[in-house]
Amino acid sequence: MSELPTLQTARLILRPFEMADVPRGVQLAGERDIASTTILIPHPYAPRDAERWLAGHQAAFDTGHSLDLAICTRDPADLVGAIGLVFKPEDDRAELGYWVGKPFWGRGYATEAAGAMLRYAFEQLGYNRVSAYHFTRNPASGRVLLKAGLRPEGTWRAHIKKWGVYEDCEVYGIL
Repeated sequence: MSELPTLQTARLILRPFEMADVPRGVQLAGERDIASTTILIPHPYAPRDAERWLAGHQAAFDTGHSLDLAICTRDPADLVGAIGLVFKPEDDRAELGYWVGKPFWGRGYATEAAGAMLRYAFEQLGYNRVSAYHFTRNPASGRVLLKAGLRPEGTWRAHIKKWGVYEDCEVYGIL
């Protein structure tokens, strides 16, 4: 078993999730606005959903599948969201995903956390490429990706079916 990393920025600590994070995580991720713009978060989001998700983090990291970390402010220490990478080591690349709770929108936390994850992907994992995408109806996520240094690469039309609706996705990447 390898240890999940902890990453630090000027204002944030990206650390492994703990079961103690479940109540706050459910409160934040349980907002319909969060669930509607993410692929994997159901609505309503129950504690058992969070517990199941957290329980798989170590195995996913150990098998080289993915890394998921809690985004926490430093002072005061508060869980504000989640960020992760899905690894594609055979292609030396990863896919970035994240969410930040509504009370923390507009503070630059997602951009700061994305920068830390990009550094990890390139400097620690030696990857060549990181990509990300967002639903076109969520342009704020696109602004985060641009600020983090990713560049637009196109649109995947009707790429994801979320709650019975086909969603177009804007794709970004960085080498």
